[in-house]
Amino acid sequence: MIRLTRRATTVLAAAALVAAGSVLVTGCSSGAEQTSRTGGTEQATGLQTGSATGAVPTDAPTPVRGKGALGSGFVDPDSPPAPEATVTPAPHSWDDVAPPSGYRVVLLSPGKPNAQTETLVDAVDSWARAEDVAVVPIVADSADDRLPSVAAAIGERADLVISVGDELVDPIAAISPSALHQQFLVLGAEIAEPTANVTAADWTGAGFRGEGLGTSSHHDPSTFTDERAGRALRAGVAALLNGYNGIVVWVA
Repeated sequence: MIRLTRRATTVLAAAALVAAGSVLVTGCSSGAEQTSRTGGTEQATGLQTGSATGAVPTDAPTPVRGKGALGSGFVDPDSPPAPEATVTPAPHSWDDVAPPSGYRVVLLSPGKPNAQTETLVDAVDSWARAEDVAVVPIVADSADDRLPSVAAAIGERADLVISVGDELVDPIAAISPSALHQQFLVLGAEIAEPTANVTAADWTGAGFRGEGLGTSSHHDPSTFTDERAGRALRAGVAALLNGYNGIVVWVA
């Protein structure tokens, strides 16, 4: 069973829609500006069934801009990274970037996390407290809950969905192309062929890309430290807050 801190109806409705295979995802708002919607399931989940008739966004949203600026060496502003590119920003080049007031994220995690995933969860919690970011935790308790949990995360209409745990890589890869309005950050893993709304932040020793695809580097659980996870998270968020999305942010 999916565990959601609040709005349990979101989970139940989203699960039913995903299971039925008739999900179309509609727009979301950012920050504290939550759009009021009317009408049953659509109000609860942000998901719409039936014909599209132009209701489904076809482009990624204008990125939410953060406070502060990227330092030298994050990327070359005269030659921005191409979609799906991997960038290796200079250490501390993201330190001056912070989320804007009212920034809101969903933390999406598996129900039985291993030690590495727990480290990633702790990194998100620590960052959120330091930056005064509102976090809505959604936990997929079982394999059957993983796809519905992604749908429920989208239904929260947050500025960003942060995913931790290898178990959620494939569900995000499956659903994210139908939710191009929603920004995702996959922490400590990546998606093999991401759409523009899916950014990854990982490092040598991480880099799981989905079932059957292995990792982009040798998997080393010892590299999942509090310091490394926190660094990767901040670098990934800094990229998004400056309009660099759909890429892999690789921290040294």
